[in-house]
Amino acid sequence: MSENEPLCARCAKRGKTCCQWSEIYITQGDVNRIVLMTGQSGFYEYRTAQNPQYLDQADDPPWQKHVFRSDGARRVLKRGPGGDCIFLGQKGCVLPLDCRPLVCRLYPFTYHYEGIHEELETGCPRELVESGDMLLKELDMNPEQARKWHQTLYAEICCHNDYDRPDI
Repeated sequence: MSENEPLCARCAKRGKTCCQWSEIYITQGDVNRIVLMTGQSGFYEYRTAQNPQYLDQADDPPWQKHVFRSDGARRVLKRGPGGDCIFLGQKGCVLPLDCRPLVCRLYPFTYHYEGIHEELETGCPRELVESGDMLLKELDMNPEQARKWHQTLYAEICCHNDYDRPDI
């Protein structure tokens, strides 16, 4: 493995990455940014969560109220035939950072409506880096930026709740 190779690319060579096992929820703001950047449409669908962990949102009332439609479905990125996110390329996400879904930008931070948690998700390959602090450095992330993305995520969740419209 080359040390110059991005962490996400090194992780992808090992098997299942967050882009392969996550059910990636996207806000209407995410949709707008991706369409503006790529000119593509049809990259998302409304689907019920396959992983029960996504259904347990009792500790996050805004998420529970605004993300799920009455039928339990939510807006998620489509997956390719192998289960990969349709935006997963050879070296990680093909979308520029500023138009990636907010939940992708926040990963591996854990959070709920009150803020960012100290602990990081365990799905990121910590064994490929020297320490937890190095993980964030390798991902070119910092808590301050994560807090801004978190604020944007919850603003978009709460302000763009359009699931009750019949034309969606």
